[in-house]
Amino acid sequence: MTDRRPTRLSVNLNKIALMRNARGGGEPDLLRAAETCLDAGAYGITVHPRPDARHARADDVIALAALCRRRGVEFNLEGNPFADARPGYPGFLALCEQARPAQATLVPDADTQLTSDHGFDFVRDGERLRAPIEALRTLGCRVSLFADLDAAVEHAAALGADRIELYTGPYADAHARGEAASILAAAGRTARRAQAAGLGVNAGHDFNQANLGAFVEAVPDVLEVSIGHALVGEALYDGLAPTVGRYLRILETARR
Repeated sequence: MTDRRPTRLSVNLNKIALMRNARGGGEPDLLRAAETCLDAGAYGITVHPRPDARHARADDVIALAALCRRRGVEFNLEGNPFADARPGYPGFLALCEQARPAQATLVPDADTQLTSDHGFDFVRDGERLRAPIEALRTLGCRVSLFADLDAAVEHAAALGADRIELYTGPYADAHARGEAASILAAAGRTARRAQAAGLGVNAGHDFNQANLGAFVEAVPDVLEVSIGHALVGEALYDGLAPTVGRYLRILETARR
């Protein structure tokens, strides 16, 4: 059996910011958490600043972007390009212009959502997405689009995107029930269609140490996974650096 390309880990720090904001002040320190994850071997850092600033804020984005440039690692900025600007939130494209992330992941989340829970409808939303994709690529950002399993990913390629990010919430739910086979088949099918159209494939949402390995083993050539909620929860018990290390070992084992 030959080795496949390793799947990279980007750690989403939104939950660290949420804990800080619940109390006010600067603890836990977002930059220190990022440094700890990178020192432990993470490939990059992700945040998804929402307009209500309930976790990562615009100033966090700028600070983390500077840290990632200094460390020579990937900064992945997630957000809805159509959310209105407001005090404290200049809009996703404006944030990207300031931060120049290596990757911009577009997600169709509404202000009222607790977390992202679906991908774009590329047929319906396609023409609307074309302009922000072009603007982000002009800034030098690689553009990834949040996608449901079995979405019309060929349309994402036609819009000029570089990657899709498979929304894996349904997979995590099915895995917890012991019923993941059909969802894995859909994920693999969608990944292969995306790759045939020239897109790279990322994945994320509700991954944890119990379900990550099976997904990466079953779905071909996943380039990157973004993990935050479960990783931060597990780190409360085991420590941040050891938890990042465990995820890296899962990815290393799954690629063989």
